Amino acid sequence: MLEEQGMLSTYGGRTNFPVIFEDLVIVSGVHTGWAETALPAQRVMAYDKRDGRLIWTYSTRPRPEDTTYSTPVFAVLNGQDAMVFGGADGSIYAVQPRTGKLIWEYKASPRGVSTTPLVDENGIVYCGHSEQDWADRTVLGGLFAFDGNVTGEITEDQLLWKIPAFGAGRSVPLKIGDRLYAVDNSGLMLILDAATGKEIAKQKLGRIMFASLLYGDGKIYAAESTGRFYILEPTDKGVKILSQARLNDGSEVFGSPIAFDGRIYLPTNVAMYCIGAAENDSQPTPLPARQVAAPGPDPDQVAHIQIAPAEWMAWAGQKTDFAVLGFNAHGHSLGEVEDAQIEIKGGGEIIDHQFVTPMVNGPQAIYVTAKKGALESVARFRVIPSLPWSFDFEDGKVPATWTGAAYRHQPKDLEDGGKGLVKISTIPKGTRSQSWIGPTDMSNYTIQADFFATGTKAGKPVADLPNVGLIAQRYAIELQGSNQLQIRSWTPRLEQRFAKTMPFDWKPKTWYTVKFQSENVADGVTLRAKVWLRDTAEPKDWVIEATDTTPDLKGAPGLVGNSTDSEFYIDNVQVHAN
Repeated sequence: MLEEQGMLSTYGGRTNFPVIFEDLVIVSGVHTGWAETALPAQRVMAYDKRDGRLIWTYSTRPRPEDTTYSTPVFAVLNGQDAMVFGGADGSIYAVQPRTGKLIWEYKASPRGVSTTPLVDENGIVYCGHSEQDWADRTVLGGLFAFDGNVTGEITEDQLLWKIPAFGAGRSVPLKIGDRLYAVDNSGLMLILDAATGKEIAKQKLGRIMFASLLYGDGKIYAAESTGRFYILEPTDKGVKILSQARLNDGSEVFGSPIAFDGRIYLPTNVAMYCIGAAENDSQPTPLPARQVAAPGPDPDQVAHIQIAPAEWMAWAGQKTDFAVLGFNAHGHSLGEVEDAQIEIKGGGEIIDHQFVTPMVNGPQAIYVTAKKGALESVARFRVIPSLPWSFDFEDGKVPATWTGAAYRHQPKDLEDGGKGLVKISTIPKGTRSQSWIGPTDMSNYTIQADFFATGTKAGKPVADLPNVGLIAQRYAIELQGSNQLQIRSWTPRLEQRFAKTMPFDWKPKTWYTVKFQSENVADGVTLRAKVWLRDTAEPKDWVIEATDTTPDLKGAPGLVGNSTDSEFYIDNVQVHAN
């Protein structure tokens, strides 16, 4: 996802987890993709779980202020299957899970919504946030309810009720019968009439709340962040505390408790706790009957078409199964559409239900359009030639097929002539980035590029240096602003799991060539790098070398850099087999 689609883990690895609907694995996160999707946005991507083909993509508004924790939930709304989730752009969305087609949107906040919405058996949606309110930017937080059995934009006057300034930004509300239980970030629980939002009672549960509430055996289980664990009994007047205990190992609770086989399981940052008897005769609680979506109007009429795969990166001459899928108005599959008209821009052909990529000399973006009457679907393919590759940017463009590059890098007329790229410093959330320039199954190759620290930031002189470097096979070589040269793995939370660092003095306004090689060996992967003044002879020996015995055996080549302290130029990127 990171190399092919530019999906960001953000904030130390924060993201939500995949969900499965029928034969689709649906993944959501902020992406900086390629060509039209280079602008960062939260995108929801649905893959065929059998073969990994991308079936559909839904993009929220670009340039979000945040990422999101919100995990999609499935429901039947107004007779059709729906997937409901909070967006990084601050909206709550419902889309058809088979097609990604928008059903409705409610703008809750200009900041990201990290709370997972609750949808009850009647299609009423309950959710909260702890950021600025969309309708009143002077208010922080809100808890609200609306009827999800609608289409289009849901406005403020369509809300069933709303409690402003209640910062329910993490914990998912809980509905039991006709009551709603919601906890804000400070551990304050409100017990509400679910239909009206009228307050029945309130109960303080510690100081910090991340976890969602759990209901089972007639009780509510609540785990507060500092390790307090509550068992509550719903009453006519609110709740009664049956038990209150505190974990004695310094645990912090960021996950939610679950129930299974008569026991409660609680994850903490120290341990996984199992609470309950060693032996029990617990019987599972029967689940409510699953709601079944209606066929919808004109159930046999194609109302939506989708090319599969919706996106694909391939080597020149490679082929993949190709189909145009049809769906009715409620998003039910009607099988393949055989009479769709196909247009191909950029080369390639369809032979026996397979798309065959053209032989190309350089990376090529291909757009395939399917039409059936007024219906249209566009798929995007990237075709990559065999090595070697060379990019001098003299066409004044960021290569369209590069992942994560176009928004954060811009074409530039270089000070000493010719053209290159500049890693700009004017995008606050984009000064540190990674970009990829090929397929993910590559190994045993060398990447090389020229770098020039401009000594400027947003047009003003600075004394600091940036970080600049290359990626090979999921490792990075980085020439750091602290006058160090470092080889490391680039796993976001474990970047120092494997690293080797050495002093290396360099200066601004000087061109340097960086070369980085990955080689799979018997006991792992060996990484080698060298750096030299561009206009001088390449040194014979590698400057730094390290072997990782817990190796990444393949991965795409790319660029890495941080222009927070200074912008830098990039030129003459080359990749060749060892």
